Amino acid sequence: MVARIDILTRAKATLEDITHRLSEVVRRSGVEEGVCHLFVPHTTAGIIINENDDPEVGRDILARLEALVPSKGNYHHLEGNAPAHIKASLVGSSQTVPIEKGRLVLGRWQGVFLCEFDGPRERSVLVQVMPAAARPGQPSEREAGQP
Repeated sequence: MVARIDILTRAKATLEDITHRLSEVVRRSGVEEGVCHLFVPHTTAGIIINENDDPEVGRDILARLEALVPSKGNYHHLEGNAPAHIKASLVGSSQTVPIEKGRLVLGRWQGVFLCEFDGPRERSVLVQVMPAAARPGQPSEREAGQP
């Protein structure tokens, strides 16, 4: 099953922390051990895992991406959002996070962020929670009565 997290971004370029919403999807799935796959189906947005304690880290990330790929550059794409496409390509459109004991396995200061490069817009993150394969001789979560 694929769940969808919808986000209304608030700025042209921003990092939206979706960690709590993602954790809720994992909790509702009932999966105790496995992986959580995330995919952003947009060409001008991406997804990263990074520090979520200090918002200045996100500002620094956006500033460095802007320095690498300036909004005012010599681009050929006619829509005018070529820098957003390039930034999204640099950060990527998917992530995978392990699940242990029903929770995302993230470092103490890590969070999951939707990266908006062409906002504000409505965005989606597709989430697929997959249980770990059963080890030989042990029942899968489904066989053991888990949803």
